Amino acid sequence: MMSLAQGLLGGASGTLVGFTLGLIGGGGSVLAVPLMVYLVGIPNAHIAIGTSSIAVAVSAAFGLSIHARAGTVKWACAFVLAAAGVIGALLGSLIGKMVDGQRLLVLFALLMLVIAALMRLRRDYAGDHTVQLNKANAPKLAGLGLATGLLSGFFGIGGGFLIVPALVFATDMPLVYAVSSSLVAVLAFGLTTAASYAFSGLIDWPLAGIFIAGGLAGGWIGVRSAHLFANRRTLLNDIFVGVIICVAIYMLIRSWSG
Repeated sequence: MMSLAQGLLGGASGTLVGFTLGLIGGGGSVLAVPLMVYLVGIPNAHIAIGTSSIAVAVSAAFGLSIHARAGTVKWACAFVLAAAGVIGALLGSLIGKMVDGQRLLVLFALLMLVIAALMRLRRDYAGDHTVQLNKANAPKLAGLGLATGLLSGFFGIGGGFLIVPALVFATDMPLVYAVSSSLVAVLAFGLTTAASYAFSGLIDWPLAGIFIAGGLAGGWIGVRSAHLFANRRTLLNDIFVGVIICVAIYMLIRSWSG
């Protein structure tokens, strides 16, 4: 049974993740699992992954609604990548549940370092504003969708910072469209992974509800605050990269010393 302290820490963790997502446009979801394991105190890594998956999906749906109103979602391209990725996410979640929880956390920490590198390399990119789904980019979208979905399902993350580079590489779309369109896949991957873990009884539903509530509140604050830091988004991104690296190193030390 969840204690009061775990509930409060779960809400605070959700708020932090949601705020980060709203402020810098991605990456915050990668902190959900380590926060649940090391701060909230969920001893089972698989439950932490399953619970974070549903929270990530809801956060993605909230963000997608905002970007859809702005007209920056390339729906056709996003649907092709997401459809292939759902297959990958299902396979990834099935494989992830068979891996020892401690080993899974080590692999997760290593993936965090990769994501930190991708975030550090991200820069504004002009791209082709008229990009459409066609015979040339559809196979690339499907192949990359399958690969990113596999990783997303395996680790229980939204995978936005894997999906965004995939969309840019496959279609040459501008970064702003890739960030917006990626949420279609993040939503689809999160729901697929959550369904797989829920089927195995590996979701803490009360904690998920608290985490989601905190995430929505944090997301609203983050979006409202984003314009205040419009000229310092690169600095904020770099600071957050540093946080991810520190958390990843902490997870590796804990895993190897434990």
